[in-house]
Amino acid sequence: MCQKQLSTKQISVHNIILILGIIFIAFNLRPAITSVGPLISMIRVELGISNTLAGSLTTLPLLAFGVFSLVAPKMGRKFGNERTIFFAFLTIFTGILLRSTGLITALFIGTAILGLGIAICNVIISGIIKDKFPEKLGMMTGIYITSMSIMAALASGLAVPLAENYSLGWEKSLGVWALLPLIGILIWLPQLKNKHTKIKSSVSVKSSIWRSSLAWQVTLFMGFQSCIFYCLISWLPEILYSRGIDIATGGWLLTVMQFAGLPATLLIPVLASRISNQRPIVASIAILYLVGFTGIFLSGNMILVVAFIIALGVAQGAGISLALTLFALRAENAEGAANLSGMAQSGGYSLAAIGPFFMGYLFDSFQTWTPAFVMFGILCIGLLIAGLGAGRDLYILQSEQKQAKMKA
Repeated sequence: MCQKQLSTKQISVHNIILILGIIFIAFNLRPAITSVGPLISMIRVELGISNTLAGSLTTLPLLAFGVFSLVAPKMGRKFGNERTIFFAFLTIFTGILLRSTGLITALFIGTAILGLGIAICNVIISGIIKDKFPEKLGMMTGIYITSMSIMAALASGLAVPLAENYSLGWEKSLGVWALLPLIGILIWLPQLKNKHTKIKSSVSVKSSIWRSSLAWQVTLFMGFQSCIFYCLISWLPEILYSRGIDIATGGWLLTVMQFAGLPATLLIPVLASRISNQRPIVASIAILYLVGFTGIFLSGNMILVVAFIIALGVAQGAGISLALTLFALRAENAEGAANLSGMAQSGGYSLAAIGPFFMGYLFDSFQTWTPAFVMFGILCIGLLIAGLGAGRDLYILQSEQKQAKMKA
């Protein structure tokens, strides 16, 4: 009896440490990126770079997401999930320190390196949750998305105060976030003693999933919602500044936007899994986005601007949680979900990488944010079209198989 109680306690402690480790993986997925937007004007002025080049500080990690989302499963298969995550923590830590030196070359190289580490975590965390908590996927997915969103929001709000109020400058303000992967490394150490679980399959460009129209619709939905998010993360403070709101306040409004989406990140995975057709959710997300962007473009009233930013936040929280939930809903089994996740994150983040860079280019070319709002409108329409397809009650390849049978 005592042995059973001791064993139960050991399992419980192990699970608590593992959950804490998963939370810290989530904590590291966004702050290194979301802390850049509020500081982008400061970085641009001190380094003498264009808006186009400054926008690439968000684009580089997204390109890394796109490329290494396909490599990460192979690393997990070869070295095990636990060791791969440990390597990712070290990579993020190194990248943050490197870009915080203040040297322009190190800024971009470090940004690319931390993007590699985050890309690995993006993919591997889903495999760990599926393997360790198969009966609590919804709850654990909600915990990880919410943890990611909370720290992303805090990073946006604290970026300018750390740089100005505490005289850290943009370099040390960005460098502060190296504490997260450092703590993550320490918390993750016990996992290295365990049996190393490995990802069972990895997506290949030759895989039949790349011929599935439904898989492409999920990928495009992931891409459009990510593109909107990272454009907002990069440029919303600057857009608000052009409307008479100071940069520090713009950074906190960016935080408000992200906190506003937290309830949706918890509720949407549960709601989406309980209904067979997710199209109504997609339509609601698109409408909220369009209302938010139209309101910010037309309104000069601070109270209304805050209300429209909250609308954007709810849409964003619902969008990212639905995109991640669709990986499981549109696949018949864990292997299909892993393949769809790899494809959607690779293709989706590659698409998203274009947004911040191109938006900076538009402002440099026209010296007004009006073309950016036109771009936001196009992205919303694309999200709606792709999402209506991705929200159908089908599995990947199922519709293609039905068509093949009908022809036969």
